[in-house]
Parts: sequence; C-alpha cells; structure tokens
Amino acid sequence: MELFVILLTIFVLSVFVGFEIITKVPPTLHTPLMSGSNAISGITLIGAMISAGTQYSTLTTWLGLAAVIFATINVVGGFLVTHRMLRMFKRKD
Repeated sequence: MELFVILLTIFVLSVFVGFEIITKVPPTLHTPLMSGSNAISGITLIGAMISAGTQYSTLTTWLGLAAVIFATINVVGGFLVTHRMLRMFKRKD
C-alpha cells in the first residue's frame, strides 16, 4: 500500500509539472519541446520493452506491449511532425 501511495504521488506530480510546462511554453518553442518529448518517449520505450520481456505476469506483459505500441506511435509521429516543421524553415531555391 505504501508503494502505491508513493507511485500515485509521483504520477500526480508528473501530471502537474507536465501541465504547467505545456501551458507556460510559447507556441514558437513547441517544436523543440516536442523533440525533447520524443527523446523521453524513447526512454519509455526501453522501459516498456524491459517490462514486457520480464514476463512477471500476463498483465505486465500486456501492459508492456501496450506501452511499447503507444510509445512507438509517439516517437515516430513526433519525429515526422518535427521533420515536417523543420522542412518549412528551409530556403526554397
């Protein structure tokens, strides 16, 4: 129970910090922020693969698989959007 309270506290603080960062950043800095979040999703992807690979229980394996899928979508989509936005700043010859 004590571990659950600690993890819930970390989750609530993470949600609060994420909300504050997103609302305080001006729109011109969203692209660099998105690139940074892609790197964080890469870390999430590694943790999800470790969780899915340990096969501690069937639930953790499925949750790890879902985390791998969603983190992969976030990483790939984020890099595609960042690439498209950076292409808009290139000079046209």
